[in-house]
Amino acid sequence: MTITQIFLIIFLLFALSRVFLQYKAGNLSLLNFLFWSFLFATAVYLTAIPSAASSLATFLGIGRGVDAVIYISIAVLFYLVFRLYIYLENVRQEITELIRKLALDNQRKNGRKKSKN
Repeated sequence: MTITQIFLIIFLLFALSRVFLQYKAGNLSLLNFLFWSFLFATAVYLTAIPSAASSLATFLGIGRGVDAVIYISIAVLFYLVFRLYIYLENVRQEITELIRKLALDNQRKNGRKKSKN
């Protein structure tokens, strides 16, 4: 095992521990906990046993194991960016609706104050 593999495995195990702690603290749903745990555990496995990546590459018809890992990683990253974009759009819409509601409430309050004077 190379020094790069050792450092990468240590980092991935650290990330996996953070996932567990976030789940334990209630900041991650069970589904997200399972997703991230699977992702980091798979990365640890493929780092520790590079021949598994080569087998995956052969199965997918890709030349090298590293190439297969990179292609799959890029696809996963695109998916995560897409989910993040959708989440941010939903938050933006909720903020817009909240601001509109607050503006209407303030307008009604100011209208009542003026009518009392």
